[in-house]
Amino acid sequence: MIIAPSVLNANFLNLEAEIKAIERGGANWVHLDIMDGSFVPKISFGPDIAKQIRRCTKLPIDCHLMVEHPERHIVAFAEAGVQYITVHAETTMHLDRLLNDIKELGCKAGVAINPATSPEKIGEVLDLADLILVMSVNPGFGGQLLIPYCLDKVRRIRAMKLNTLIEIDGGISLQTLPLAKKAGANIFVVGSSIFSTEHIEEETREFVKISKL
Repeated sequence: MIIAPSVLNANFLNLEAEIKAIERGGANWVHLDIMDGSFVPKISFGPDIAKQIRRCTKLPIDCHLMVEHPERHIVAFAEAGVQYITVHAETTMHLDRLLNDIKELGCKAGVAINPATSPEKIGEVLDLADLILVMSVNPGFGGQLLIPYCLDKVRRIRAMKLNTLIEIDGGISLQTLPLAKKAGANIFVVGSSIFSTEHIEEETREFVKISKL
């Protein structure tokens, strides 16, 4: 079980200290939500910030590209030092090619699907992807509630490929994490539930504890 706090909700004036806090709390990965203001309404940050995050942690960095034309950005994020690059199936006409291009850059390749996208849409690339990211909210905003039917999508993907990494992102709290785990997810992206608290290290530790039950 992997806890991957999303720094989208962190205080960027205190980012290094907050990353150190999730490290002490036992977080497994650092999750980056990259938004372009086109595929999703908001703009977040780019590869330069990813490079700075790489310098302040040894944890694997999981980069989620919520952007149009992701093929234009994968080189920059690979050079920034991330380990995983996940692209949305909805944003590219050549998903097979793009996943192979990510791997050729030395990164693990992930595929993300929005709530309205069927798991069957990515069935042909399940063996090529290193992880599948199920969005359990509509992407672009933090603090949303988990959409219940997305748990069924996790179950369907798990039935399609038993040994894959399935990541879930959106509305993950101490209450919903066990439901996502039971459905078959094994990577949990947590944003506001960790970074909106005054005790980031302790809250991270609670998520780690719950994920192991």
